Amino acid sequence: MRDDAAARSSIDPWSGPWIGRSIPRVEDAVLLRGGASFVDDLPFPDALHACFVRSPLAHGLIRHIGTETARAVPGVRAVLCFADLRAVLTMDDIPLNLPAGGLRFDVNPTCLAIEEVSYVGEPVAIVLAESRHIAEDAAALVELQIERLPAVVDPVEGLAADAPRARIGFADNLVAQTKVDYGDVDGAFTSAAHVLNEGFRLHKGGGHPIEPRGLVARFDQIEQQLTLWDSTQLPHRAKAMLVATLGLGEHQVRVVPPDVGGGFGTKAVFHPEELAIPAAALLLRRPVKWIEDRFESFTASIGERDQVWRVEAAFDADGRLLGVRGQLWHDHGAATPYGIALPFNAATNFIGPYILPACRIGINICLTNKTPAAPTRGAGRPQGVFVMERLLDRMARQLGIGRDEIRRRNLIPAEKMPYTIPVKQRDGSLMTYDSGDYPEILRRALAVAGFADFPARQSAARQEGRQIGLGLAMYVEATGRGPFESANISVGASGRVVVHSGATAQGQGVKTMLAQIVADVLDVDPATIHIVTGDTSGTSEGLGAFASRQAVTAGNAVHQAAIMIAEKAKQAAAEMMEVGVDDLELIGGMVQVKGAPGHGRSLQQIAKALTGTPGFALPGNLAPGLAAARDFMTSGLCYTNGCHLAEVEVDAATGGVKILRYVVVHDCGRIINPMMLEGQVLGGVVHGIGMALFEWMRYDEDGQPLSGTYADYLLPTSDVVPNIEIHHMESPSPLNPLGVKGAAESGTIGAPAAIVSAIEDALQPLDVRINELPVTPARLRADIKKARQRQAT
Repeated sequence: MRDDAAARSSIDPWSGPWIGRSIPRVEDAVLLRGGASFVDDLPFPDALHACFVRSPLAHGLIRHIGTETARAVPGVRAVLCFADLRAVLTMDDIPLNLPAGGLRFDVNPTCLAIEEVSYVGEPVAIVLAESRHIAEDAAALVELQIERLPAVVDPVEGLAADAPRARIGFADNLVAQTKVDYGDVDGAFTSAAHVLNEGFRLHKGGGHPIEPRGLVARFDQIEQQLTLWDSTQLPHRAKAMLVATLGLGEHQVRVVPPDVGGGFGTKAVFHPEELAIPAAALLLRRPVKWIEDRFESFTASIGERDQVWRVEAAFDADGRLLGVRGQLWHDHGAATPYGIALPFNAATNFIGPYILPACRIGINICLTNKTPAAPTRGAGRPQGVFVMERLLDRMARQLGIGRDEIRRRNLIPAEKMPYTIPVKQRDGSLMTYDSGDYPEILRRALAVAGFADFPARQSAARQEGRQIGLGLAMYVEATGRGPFESANISVGASGRVVVHSGATAQGQGVKTMLAQIVADVLDVDPATIHIVTGDTSGTSEGLGAFASRQAVTAGNAVHQAAIMIAEKAKQAAAEMMEVGVDDLELIGGMVQVKGAPGHGRSLQQIAKALTGTPGFALPGNLAPGLAAARDFMTSGLCYTNGCHLAEVEVDAATGGVKILRYVVVHDCGRIINPMMLEGQVLGGVVHGIGMALFEWMRYDEDGQPLSGTYADYLLPTSDVVPNIEIHHMESPSPLNPLGVKGAAESGTIGAPAAIVSAIEDALQPLDVRINELPVTPARLRADIKKARQRQAT
């Protein structure tokens, strides 16, 4: 379901035949035939293999690290502690990935623990050996003597006056405090006809890409260059970190992301291992390789944790929101590798597509003795959306109106776009929704899902003893975060088009997206375009993959660079053919005279002419080479939006939930490749299903992880994922020439709220209220029991 006429209304005039087509992905032939090169595939026969010795305790003081026995194992070449690596480091800490104004003190991680361990899985030492199995055997022989200290595991209890400290160097655990605060909140509550109070405890787990993290570092003594092959989403950020911490010049560090098997935020953070491995390679003058094992994925890789919300909503007699106030407590883990974007995203995305005149949410960020928390797919937005959508459902029930109607009354109308909310973002600008028609997307979603007919089907099912429910949720997502992304394009004498971009690929189809955009301008087959993503030797600056940004930033960068190529090709061809530039057009990779097919010059011929011949002038005295570089600078965030509806069946006896049907109506502006977009949205929904029903990274009261395998950390599998119906609207963004917005995370954002809305609808006769995620069978049975007890009294 697409609105093509509206989508084309404000599009850049350089619009050819490729954008908007579901072409096969240019990456897939190599991937499907086993020709991809992931980090573990790279051939380094002389590499040492690394295994980290990690803390078995959540909190403690290191009293002794015994390495003698491990060093004596045949094949072991070194056992290194922090003091050993410090010889090649310029500083103790790893600098903050994402600076934030709300931080009260810096809790930067280190590449290896120095005196204190603060979570189970924190790296303490590194064993380097001629094979991985030798390294692992030797690591088991390293003796750790750690004096146990009390652990902090709850973000609310951790801020109590008598709580133990999660890190001994700080006075308390309140690492940061900020707020979202605008409008007359007190006045809203004074004038409200109704006030609703709710509390929520929301958990979100890790990203769990199919390929764990991995690294190979090599220092070339002849070139005096360190190269890091890193399964990362942010190679330029990794390079900057290595330059800062190792004292090398930018010309001495290259970071290369090979084929990457998924990221989902896990690989956006610069982890301790990403410094320890290059430091070891520098120290030992040998290539060093480390591949994360799956247990380390649970205990050493960042993930999201718990958020606790307590909120009040003020609304009038017609169900229109007047104001919200409350507090958010966020489990930050044991360090600050990525600022405070995660809880701030949650609080700002709480507002959603609705008119909320006043809001005051205090954000309290608590250090705990868990693996550091940082964004995974959705990046806090699912939690904020969940809270708002639950409030709206309960407001509707209290007033006796439909859940669709309560949203209709509160949605921002299309004629108010662009719509500004007085909330300051990181760059100081105000939060402004650029385009969209939220009432229309709701209307379409309700129609597709058969919302009006559902009560009859629900009644019939109840007569058969079946409990079915239909839930809905709406959301917005800020995408295309700047400030820029880079691209350069060249056409060589061979005629081959080569694109380098600071964008990075983790399997989401970035190379296809960039190839389609370039092909759209140059009118060549996308499959013939060679795309290089993320290699820091190809682009001096770049930001990479996070925040659903690359179609907006890198897409427009390559679009504008391709236009520069096309315009230069026309100028050169005009001189070569002795015609006017305005008489030429670019069709099929050839600059030809309008109305005279075949009379022209190919891009290959033009590129060859621009390489120059000694003693002769270049065509039109143009600069040599058919190449262009462009950094696309964003002017604001582009807001994707959508509506999800989930139909479920609940077994009240077992607490089991089965998703029967799932509908998404989604608007991410102009669509580049509908097939790939559907894959992105579908994958996001599956992540959201996991958050809603399955994924739970559990810890005990001592900070010991209780989830370390996929037997006890459940991922959604094909038997629980329904057919997901995806429909599109297109509201082009006015903030970029392509009119595009991001889409990679939006499927995740609406799913938990829609699923829980459906569960509560199925159990409406019991008035079951779900305030915790994930909704496990045991939790749901407990909620049903509480509801029956309330009814009995």
